[in-house]
Amino acid sequence: MLPFLRNPPPYLFFTGKGGVGKTSLACASAVALCDTGRRVLLVSTDPASNVGQVFGCAIGHHITAIETVPHLAALEIDPQAAASAYRERIVGPVRGKLPERVVSSIEEQLSGACTTEIAAFDEFTALLTDESLLARYDHIVFDTAPTGHTIRLLQLPGAWSDFLEHGKGDASCLGPLAGLDKQREQYHAAVAALCSADKTRLVLVARAQASTLREVARTRAELLAIGMHHAELVINGVMPCDEKSDLLASAIARREQAALGDLPASLADLPQSRMPLLGAPLMGVAALRAMIAGEAVEAAKSSPLIPPNSPSLRELVDALEADGHALVMLMGKGGVGKTTLAAAIALELSRRGHSVHLSTCDPAAHLTQTLADEQSTLTVSRIDPEVETERYRAEVLRTKGAALDASGRALLEEDLRSPCTGEIAVFQAFSRIISEAAERFVIMDTAPTGHTLLLLDATGAYHREVARQMGRRGEQVTTPLMQLQDPQQTKVLIVTLPEPTPVLEAQSLQADLRRAGIEPWGWLVNQLLPANVQAPLLKVRAVSQYQQLAGVAALTARHACVPLQGDDPVGRQALLALCQRP
Repeated sequence: MLPFLRNPPPYLFFTGKGGVGKTSLACASAVALCDTGRRVLLVSTDPASNVGQVFGCAIGHHITAIETVPHLAALEIDPQAAASAYRERIVGPVRGKLPERVVSSIEEQLSGACTTEIAAFDEFTALLTDESLLARYDHIVFDTAPTGHTIRLLQLPGAWSDFLEHGKGDASCLGPLAGLDKQREQYHAAVAALCSADKTRLVLVARAQASTLREVARTRAELLAIGMHHAELVINGVMPCDEKSDLLASAIARREQAALGDLPASLADLPQSRMPLLGAPLMGVAALRAMIAGEAVEAAKSSPLIPPNSPSLRELVDALEADGHALVMLMGKGGVGKTTLAAAIALELSRRGHSVHLSTCDPAAHLTQTLADEQSTLTVSRIDPEVETERYRAEVLRTKGAALDASGRALLEEDLRSPCTGEIAVFQAFSRIISEAAERFVIMDTAPTGHTLLLLDATGAYHREVARQMGRRGEQVTTPLMQLQDPQQTKVLIVTLPEPTPVLEAQSLQADLRRAGIEPWGWLVNQLLPANVQAPLLKVRAVSQYQQLAGVAALTARHACVPLQGDDPVGRQALLALCQRP
């Protein structure tokens, strides 16, 4: 039995970034526990859940027995349906009693990721506090755990509804907490269960990549701050080091071993398991058992790989270049390669003689030094998210917090720890640069989500306030949000990986942007395996990636692909190579 499954407590939570394999590990773990005679309930709160596909049956929002695995049952909590019901529970009582503008503002505040998290937590707290379930099951395995931010919110006392009602908590996304008071005892019991090593084990899932390991280290720091010390680390999808038949496979293995050798200190003391990279998608009970056993995947058929006919990054830059200037924003989940691709696009445009400003939130500050030294036509600026967020928090506390008592100030401070706060702060910093796009190319890495843009618009935190102030003076108003909504001025590129979960997340981001009145210009599919791979393992994965790529082509009118690199694309020559014709 793998370390993270030894002497398991009643509750096991699997958490990590999208695409690292949480669902596969949760399903495989549930099967492994059932194979020892345990009774297990598998619960998924992942928006991109495919638990039903894994087991080949329909599950949905009801506890369903998995016929192919004795003693196993599963439940899929639909986060979007849960969020919709949660919003209606809060907004319903005031609809028709408050002005429509106010109701719309409340609904928008309740449309973001925080609301979905809270709503999903609202659903499974009942599972954590239902003693009758533990009479029926020995273990409840959760796919996707709540974040430290969510748990901190639930730990705080106070009258959230009153806080919101008096206009003190609209800085970011405190709104989801408006309906929690009635169930506070249940939430406290659930949080206590999460923080008990006798009841809960948290399994942090990551890939052998520097970016995902840093993300997991941040997650652990958040959890330590709220008293959750009982965690284990699983490094999933590790390339076998003995793969010698393929230069790309060998290079990936070397890169992963280097990342693991430089493991963040905060993770080094955790019990650790390493799961090998598998080729085919994990569908069916046999595949799940093979995953836990670490068995090798079968070789691909001998037929040649034929990737879909997709444009290259160079061809996409050709199209971007047409107008001679533009604001180009790269959006996407963490770990998909936004910073690298933004730098490659900026360098290529600069190489062609254009004036370019690359604005990045990349924590690796050496990127600024590397690019600025080598291109005279390229300006590089780095926005520090922590600095900008602290500046924004201080301003809100100075203004809105000035008249609050100690309890109210504590609630406001917690509100300002939400993910939306950081996005708003960074967006304000980016907004200072946007105007340059009228005369040059401005390439922006790490942009705000569609929800944040809508929130800014609906609450007046930025967009409405600018419009009001400028309108008084009779000036023509063009706010940052209006510029982002203008396809003649702004080109939004959604960056994803050719894997099921990242593609679903990118599709969700596209829907959010469209709600904000922003039509994405195109998609960038990063780290696509080339058709000439020789390693059997990579051939199997390439087939799956090409299937995902065919789906992407149906979701957007324009897309381009960037091949997986054996070495990290660092430095001018390596970045420019991404823009060369294949």
